[in-house]
Amino acid sequence: MNKKIYIATVGDNCIDLYDNTGEFFPGGNPVNVAVYIKRMQGNSSYTGVVGTDKFGRFMVDSLSKKGVDISHLKVLPGNTAVTHVEIKNGDRILGDYDEGVMADFKLSNKDIDFLCSHDLVVSGIWGMIESDLYKLKAKNVPIAFDFADKINHQISRIALPWVDYAFFSDDFSKDEDIKNAMKNIKKIGPKIVIFTRGTKGSIAYDGNNFFEFGIFDCKVIDSMGAGDSYIAGFLMSLLNGVSIEGCMKNGALSSSITLGYKGAW
Repeated sequence: MNKKIYIATVGDNCIDLYDNTGEFFPGGNPVNVAVYIKRMQGNSSYTGVVGTDKFGRFMVDSLSKKGVDISHLKVLPGNTAVTHVEIKNGDRILGDYDEGVMADFKLSNKDIDFLCSHDLVVSGIWGMIESDLYKLKAKNVPIAFDFADKINHQISRIALPWVDYAFFSDDFSKDEDIKNAMKNIKKIGPKIVIFTRGTKGSIAYDGNNFFEFGIFDCKVIDSMGAGDSYIAGFLMSLLNGVSIEGCMKNGALSSSITLGYKGAW
């Protein structure tokens, strides 16, 4: 991969607070993707909002150290969003979520122009920009969106018509059910629909063919950020002209790296 990639990430950020140890790490889907893009030698920016508390300062410092462009990261009076986390057998169990100043996050026209200056915009189900996606599409910028496991959520229904690359997660459903769901999702608008399935790997659908890829064996320390790193690996490969199968392979490889340490990054 040698093409210089510029990816914008926008929406939610939070501090992952591990209640049983008191440790805390920066996180949130768009934030994580931005950092993983940098890990793969791409360029990334993060647009969002943090509070004036110690966690907000920690988020700003952490992203700056990773080289992520935070020129459109705003600081508002109040608390930064926090997700309470517990680790059991390597799996992260998400507890309460304190939204903080993220409740007041809105895109300005300058933010939209900035986002559209990139090769791709990435957001997710809790990014609070689903109602602005049509503005991005009007400027012909491709959009990737992480819907998590919220296939039938109201936000998903609003966002899907404007999304080019739709990511979902489902560790439990049967392959046949997932593929039927992917066919229905594809009809709404996305160019490619991707389902990550934990230890079962991933499935992608482009409207003509289904593609499947497994996982890379690794020691699992913490699953936080594994799905986000898959998305980053997939999208970086996609923008470099790699085949769908290659994108899935590189997504899985990126995920295996993240699984090997505590916290998203």
